[in-house]
Amino acid sequence: MSENHVSGMEASAVSVLKRAVELDQSGRFQESLVCYQEGIQLLIDVLKAFKDDSKRGHYREKIKGYMDRAEQIKAHVNQMKEDGKYHEQIKISDDATGYSYEALFKPYISNTLSEVWVEDPYIRHTHQLYNFLRFCEMLLKSCCKVKQIHLLTSQDEADSSQQSSALSELRDSLSARGVTLDLQYSSTIHDREIRFDNGWIIKIGRGLDYFKKPTGRFSIGYCDYDLRQCHETSVDIFHTKHTKNL
Repeated sequence: MSENHVSGMEASAVSVLKRAVELDQSGRFQESLVCYQEGIQLLIDVLKAFKDDSKRGHYREKIKGYMDRAEQIKAHVNQMKEDGKYHEQIKISDDATGYSYEALFKPYISNTLSEVWVEDPYIRHTHQLYNFLRFCEMLLKSCCKVKQIHLLTSQDEADSSQQSSALSELRDSLSARGVTLDLQYSSTIHDREIRFDNGWIIKIGRGLDYFKKPTGRFSIGYCDYDLRQCHETSVDIFHTKHTKNL
């Protein structure tokens, strides 16, 4: 392994672990745990590249410190989940970037996740339908094995044919990949909520529609939602052992 490659891995580890500490200090424990785990693995890879005992000892000490903190956070999160007291809030400020669906939902997706419920009254207009499509794509690309997605939304009274056609096409596309889309409409739905059958509940003030319209079709952020500016909103995360009974 080249020296440049090792330096690159070390820089990545420092960046990820710095983010882990920031999230830890702000009380965003589940997110910080994911960053600690990623950073620790990068440091382990760096450690393997060194033969010098003093450097290996230095990295072992660093790794142990981060692993101890990760274990403390894991125990704390598990206890809060057991007590039904887990609550975390993320504030997305106006014009903020870095909040793609992958970035926002990744800490709460596990390989045991198989069923998802989405309640959002605004999966109606073209950009909102694309938002839901991107959310589904995010689930398919993740480590989980989602088999069923439930969508409860309101019907577009102005042009229900476009909404119906788009969701029907998405249902067929998901079916071809072994995923069932269960679609229901409600004229009284107002609240926005996403539930995973691994116990996580994510409530976004604006639902999935928190991205701003890009300035143009060839402007940065048009394709990559990590670079897309956001509307101001709050994200509340809870955990329950009885998701299916909610």
